[in-house]
Amino acid sequence: MAATVTTTAVTTGKTWDGGNEPMGASYGKMMMWFFIVSDALTFSGFLAAYGFSRFKFIEIWPIADEVFTHFPFMHGKEAPMYYVALMTFILIFSSVTMVLAVDAGHQLKKTKVAIYMALTIVGGLIFVGSQAWEWKNFIKGEFGAIETKGGAILQFVDAETGKRVALADFAVHLPTEEIQKRKSNGIWFQDAPTRTSYSVAEVAEGFKTHPNVLVRTEIIKDKKKTVLNRAESEKAMESAALVVEGANLTHNEYGHRLFADFFFFITGFHGFHVFSGVIINIIIFLNVLVGTYEKRRSYEMVEKVGLYWHFVDLVWVFVFTFFYLV
Repeated sequence: MAATVTTTAVTTGKTWDGGNEPMGASYGKMMMWFFIVSDALTFSGFLAAYGFSRFKFIEIWPIADEVFTHFPFMHGKEAPMYYVALMTFILIFSSVTMVLAVDAGHQLKKTKVAIYMALTIVGGLIFVGSQAWEWKNFIKGEFGAIETKGGAILQFVDAETGKRVALADFAVHLPTEEIQKRKSNGIWFQDAPTRTSYSVAEVAEGFKTHPNVLVRTEIIKDKKKTVLNRAESEKAMESAALVVEGANLTHNEYGHRLFADFFFFITGFHGFHVFSGVIINIIIFLNVLVGTYEKRRSYEMVEKVGLYWHFVDLVWVFVFTFFYLV
């Protein structure tokens, strides 16, 4: 009978030698990377949904160059995408100052860390304030439009120049008295939609007396929205149902409603991240001033918040590219 010899493999050494810093990173850095990856997947889902919706309604999607034309202290002058580009530059520059703060922390230079952190905070505050200003203009609107019974948006242009015409330039005030229906005044059991500057009848009446005003539809051909002739414009006005001024989650004077929904959601979600980053940066900045990290002989907290800040900046590059440029 042959003897069976069984050989047992013996593992020498430790099966885990990561200690407190697996892959050369501390626990705090690892957790920050886990958060960044999960948050990146969230933003990816939002941008993918935006891309799908835009592709589905590509023929009637608003043109960004015609929506974001405002610039501070330049009222009445079109500056397409200029201010958004400036916001982007400021945020990217704040990422540079954050890099310099982290580098100064590695060299244990407290004063330089404080200076660069302060510059990063200022850049973040300017960006958040700029987003709020952009939201205000987007919500308020500038020209106004008509929404048809089918939900299409009709804008108005000058027949000679092809430039947008505001409702205030041709609409008339009819001698009628209307009040805003609210539950508080006991007129009805629910609030009515907020009144606009003009009613549909006032816009229609003004349109009749201004033959130089034409209707521009949402349909895009050759990268431009279709302008109807006078007869077609009058026909389109027959289906007018609602006056739209600015944008909200229900109506959008710039075009398709989903554009406004994605604008508020994506830029708002990113703006919340930037605002949160500013608050965290302020806390870290105060700790730098009181010498917390100087006593520890480590500015790792600055590096960890720097990872978050770079991520926020990188996300904005994608938002800016897909939402504003493409």
